[in-house]
Parts: sequence; C-alpha cells; structure tokens
Amino acid sequence: MTQFFAGVKRFIKDEDGVTAIEYGLIAALIAIAIIAGVKAIGSNLSTVFNDIALDV
Repeated sequence: MTQFFAGVKRFIKDEDGVTAIEYGLIAALIAIAIIAGVKAIGSNLSTVFNDIALDV
C-alpha cells in the first residue's frame, strides 16, 4: 500500500505532462492568430486586386 501512495505522490509532483500541454496550447493559439491574420489579409488583397482590375 505504501508503494501505491509513493506512486501517487510521484505522479502529482511530475510536471512534464503539464509543460507539454502548455506548449501545445501556446502553439494552438499562435496557429489561430496566424489563420485569422491570413484570412483578413487575403480578403483585403482580393478587394484591392478586384478594384485594380476594374480600373484597367
């Protein structure tokens, strides 16, 4: 039984999984920001090129 409690204590103190989850969340947030930026720039560029095409 003491071996079980020692394993539980070791699991609670282990922070490697927490760090990996944090890095995963940061990567996901960066990806969302990049996707939002590309969508915004893409629609703006489409409008600019359409305006240029109509002026010619």
